[in-house]
Amino acid sequence: MKSLLAKVYKKHSIWIEIVQSFGCNKDTAEDIVMEMYIKLKKNLDRGLVIDYTNDDYNYFYIFKILKSLFIDLKRKEKITIIPLDNQIVKSSNIDVYYQENYKKILDELDKMYWYDKKVFELIDNGTSVAQLSRKTKIPYHSLYNTYRKVLQRLKKIL
Repeated sequence: MKSLLAKVYKKHSIWIEIVQSFGCNKDTAEDIVMEMYIKLKKNLDRGLVIDYTNDDYNYFYIFKILKSLFIDLKRKEKITIIPLDNQIVKSSNIDVYYQENYKKILDELDKMYWYDKKVFELIDNGTSVAQLSRKTKIPYHSLYNTYRKVLQRLKKIL
């Protein structure tokens, strides 16, 4: 069992990168990975077998632990997600291209009916369709179709 944990730990930096890809900062990602080690140790002590015969282990199981820990923290609202769209772009050419496309998107959103724009903004900012449906009493499918329609319209201009 110690050798299995040692094998998992060898990919420590990869686990942190995976959690950061969910939208966490580095400190939160490290905390989640440490929680993963604790959870994995407890499960291995209970008799869980995730190692294969060819000196390998179940990567998907590790990924699922990381994802569930991230979702648990997000539900408790102890973390904020860092949108990947707000990352600093290092190349000035890419930055100009990004700014032009962003302006096109904003212009297109301004042309839209207020309801379509508001539904898109709420869902795009992290509110789930189901949660928005419960709060507003608007049918789920109506909100989903509106969001999808706006998203397709914005993709066309890019």
